[in-house]
Amino acid sequence: MSKTYAGARLRRLREERRMSQAELARVLGISPSYLNQMEHDSRPLTVPVLLRLTEAFGVDPGFFSERDASRLVADLREALAGEVAEARVSPSDLAELASRMPAVAQVLLDLGRRGQLLAERLSDAAESRDALAGAAGSPRSPHEEIREFFYRRQNYLHDVDLAAEDRAREIGIRPGDVRRALQRRLTERHQVRIASDTDRLHHYDPAARVLRLSARLRPGQQAFRMATQLALLEYGDDLDRLAAEDFPVGSTAHSLARIGIANYFAAALILPYRAFHTAAEEYRYDIERLTDHFGLGYETVCHRLSTLQRPRLRGVPFSFVRVDRAGNMSKRQSATGFHFSRAGGTCPLWNVYEAFAAPGRIHVQIASMPDGQRYLWTARAVTRHRGGWGEPGKTFAIGLGCEIRHAARLVYSDGLDLDNTAAATPIGMGCRLCERLDCPQRAAPPLGLPLAVDENSSTFVPYRIEAREG
Repeated sequence: MSKTYAGARLRRLREERRMSQAELARVLGISPSYLNQMEHDSRPLTVPVLLRLTEAFGVDPGFFSERDASRLVADLREALAGEVAEARVSPSDLAELASRMPAVAQVLLDLGRRGQLLAERLSDAAESRDALAGAAGSPRSPHEEIREFFYRRQNYLHDVDLAAEDRAREIGIRPGDVRRALQRRLTERHQVRIASDTDRLHHYDPAARVLRLSARLRPGQQAFRMATQLALLEYGDDLDRLAAEDFPVGSTAHSLARIGIANYFAAALILPYRAFHTAAEEYRYDIERLTDHFGLGYETVCHRLSTLQRPRLRGVPFSFVRVDRAGNMSKRQSATGFHFSRAGGTCPLWNVYEAFAAPGRIHVQIASMPDGQRYLWTARAVTRHRGGWGEPGKTFAIGLGCEIRHAARLVYSDGLDLDNTAAATPIGMGCRLCERLDCPQRAAPPLGLPLAVDENSSTFVPYRIEAREG
């Protein structure tokens, strides 16, 4: 069995818990000097120590594996594609940096992204003087910063989840009676009246204490809006505090983070963790059975499934994605190492796009990434209409995926050969960054690699790359 050196992760876990080496050594039943050697990769992480860490802190053993760094490595390769192509840094260098010094790798990643953004904005400014006025903005849009906020936390907010579950128990949330329980709480505790709205999905008037909900919202959607409003009313100070961990108070990102955390609270309130986790395990993560059981929509259930990472009561770690027909990714959250490209575009071989061809049916795919990691993905298209004839609706594909090692826990794995690597569909993180140079579906040449142009020859692969020496 290969040895596991995970000093940086072990040190990060200790520092996050604000423990000294002596305190952690006492918990693990080892000497401080032995712990110090493991933190500096002089000794490997042993199985007994790994088991004690799992029991004491509720962390998944995968937290200490090299696979945990795969997402960071992929992000680095994307941000530093030019440097890799020019051989200024090698992929193995990036892998070692992500594994040994993840905090330094994250700083380098942020600097690389800022450099890319600055280059793009300077290019725009050269074409239009008007673009120059916006060239000094933030490195990422506020919405992208919010995605990163949840991404860094693996889409799980422990204190928020616990608070929402306690509130659900106090209110009396249970399947079939969610809306009535929420309305009773809003009315009795906050004197908030529920009314209908014809123009907006929802609107809260704090002066009149009236929450207006569109009659076009389904019961589950109305419940979610009520739960969000309840979070804002009863959990407001905590929303401010949590959002301020990453964003300055008063900024657009802080306001958006506050809403995002309130939405998280709402989902955890109408789908309390223990009850939802128990049902998910019992139904083997059958999404349609869960939607029927809790009376909520497909997307809401999928999103909640991607948050089941409570220590000592973990569900399957999922990645969640929502895309449209054009490939725009409007939601992406992950509790796994799956890498979502930030450079635009996703893989056309991914089954989330197949879902548009047969709306309402769940599509299942075993997909393999270029690093060899395999995932089981489910995808289904969902459509929303405003209700009137001729009014445009919205159609999205909802994808939910997990690493293949968890796939047997899902009903969707029945009948699949999970051990057959050849049966997996090879996908990538977008054509510009994908390492699969022989893919006939490639829509763009890979970044930083020289093309082999020959007017006398053509191949099935659309973009041929010059052979490298050695």
